[in-house]
Amino acid sequence: MSKILIVEDEKELATILGAYLSVEGFETIIANDGEAGLTEFANSDISMALLDIMLPKVDGIEVCKKIRETSDIPVIMISAKDGEMDKVVALGIGADDYVTKPFSPLELVARVKAQLRRYQGLQGHKKAEGELVAGRLRMNKSSYTAWVDQEKLILTTKEFELLYFLASSIDQVFSKTQIYEGVWGYTGICDDNSITVYIKRLREKLGQFGLEYIKTVWGAGYKLSVS
Repeated sequence: MSKILIVEDEKELATILGAYLSVEGFETIIANDGEAGLTEFANSDISMALLDIMLPKVDGIEVCKKIRETSDIPVIMISAKDGEMDKVVALGIGADDYVTKPFSPLELVARVKAQLRRYQGLQGHKKAEGELVAGRLRMNKSSYTAWVDQEKLILTTKEFELLYFLASSIDQVFSKTQIYEGVWGYTGICDDNSITVYIKRLREKLGQFGLEYIKTVWGAGYKLSVS
């Protein structure tokens, strides 16, 4: 049974989320501040974490950073803030998704399921995959590593998955909905802001090597082109 850590200082919201997830068959652990959340993470076999950003004692950003030092479990950040910079920070330090309050508990449960399916699929993948080459970019899905020429490209897990998704079909245009379904695993919903943030971060990182591979096709979506 997957064990979900909920770190949320709004006790009523935490209880509601715990109830919804329990109905879906998940075991939940609730902590009401960041310090308690880190203790639970250290002492329990956690499969996934839901972290509010504004937490007492230790904020959610720091909790996520600490988790990422030792684990690649899915992390969804929860925030009352809808600013792009907050998403940039949260996603940049390794969060897999970002949800803004108020939100539907059913939608959050759907996001939890999708992230766990993706993560468990990766963990269960035993056969090494070959390398993918796109121009000066080289990527290896089995090790989640990427290089430009002979220099390593430092990417978060989600940045790697998005870049690999685009690079797997060079010059094919993907809509934001197709990207969200292909990379995040969600169907029926699409978070334009998250995709925009990740595309921006990837362009910045590739730009350090002089690469402008990710193209915007206005009104249609994005593509990776090496020409």
